[in-house]
Amino acid sequence: MKTRVVKVWDPVVRSFHWLLVLAFAAAWGLGEWGPNQMTWHFYFGYTVGALVVIRLIWGFVGTRNARFANFLYGPGKVVEYLRHLPDRSPSNWVGHNPLGGWSVLVMLGLLIVQVVTGLTADPKDYINVGPLAGYVPESFSVDLAPQIHEIVSTLLLIVVVVHIGAIVFYKRWKGENLVKPMITGKKEVEEE
Repeated sequence: MKTRVVKVWDPVVRSFHWLLVLAFAAAWGLGEWGPNQMTWHFYFGYTVGALVVIRLIWGFVGTRNARFANFLYGPGKVVEYLRHLPDRSPSNWVGHNPLGGWSVLVMLGLLIVQVVTGLTADPKDYINVGPLAGYVPESFSVDLAPQIHEIVSTLLLIVVVVHIGAIVFYKRWKGENLVKPMITGKKEVEEE
């Protein structure tokens, strides 16, 4: 079967992805293992927040494959895609497939909650207070924000593991390399 090379990911999407990998890994690692003064955790959290804002804007004004309108499909399309997921052939989607599109939205939603709760948390240790903690009710900043931040941290880690598992599944089972296009911006697709 003949293949052709198509442009799939623009430099903004690719930069966002890899910078988010680094910033999230650093923020998560520093949040889990210290030091007690979370200054660097905050800096990486701010970076995650800035990246998410950029990606949200790019999701409306960016290139075709970056726009939410072009990769968020209805339930029928998702179910149809899921029926063919076990097939041992590449999916041939240019951009996000119907399932991947919704996973992007879930990830961005969780990251927004994580950033907002980090910015508003006040663990009452007088060191690691989020810069917006004084602008929300104390019951939220002291009790809810830190709890939600911790729960979402775990959920994000699960999402990352599932994401990596999906990449391995597509490479090994479907013979489709999803990492290379995120580096080069180009993808080989089979012609019909």
